[in-house]
Amino acid sequence: MYIGYVITLAFFECRLIPIDCYLLKGDPFHEQSKLRRKALGIPNAMNAAWGTITDMNEISISLSEHKTTYNFAVTGAFTVSMATEDTVIPCDYVGVESASKVPDKFAKAGFHATKSSFVNAPLIDELPMALECRVKSFEDGILIGEIVNVTADEAILTDGQIDYKKLKPITYDPVTHDYVALGKTVGKAFSDGLKLK
Repeated sequence: MYIGYVITLAFFECRLIPIDCYLLKGDPFHEQSKLRRKALGIPNAMNAAWGTITDMNEISISLSEHKTTYNFAVTGAFTVSMATEDTVIPCDYVGVESASKVPDKFAKAGFHATKSSFVNAPLIDELPMALECRVKSFEDGILIGEIVNVTADEAILTDGQIDYKKLKPITYDPVTHDYVALGKTVGKAFSDGLKLK
């Protein structure tokens, strides 16, 4: 069983638009080449539970190929915010609703966006912490992003560090389909095991 943080990815929406094309009609890509995705600057978001930090400045997220992954290909960026105890409903909503059906789902969730100063993606104002990422690759259903900045609201900091007790991130239990709050501290990493040396 894997229990992971619930993460909310934010990105700018893209649409297919016609472009001028001078290819020959016999070209098999002629019809496709008449369309190109263009970033519209409209914020959108989705949930993911299968992601992890894979290096000092890298995150990997398991995603099936769909509309969202095409948006990443165009914008080359996304942000990752932690869903929190206080934002369960809007974060779950952006995971169960499609912007194809509800174009204003970001606003309907009660979210507001501020454009990141570091990447071509929105920050969700209501979520107090975000990783601002550039797309490194998307292959075989794995999105890899370079973390170029971490944004944190002052309200979740203690002595300049993110305090999980103030952040209140939630996790997802895939067996029960529950969102679970983090509990108490039970030990000290890289320290408690030294008692057995």
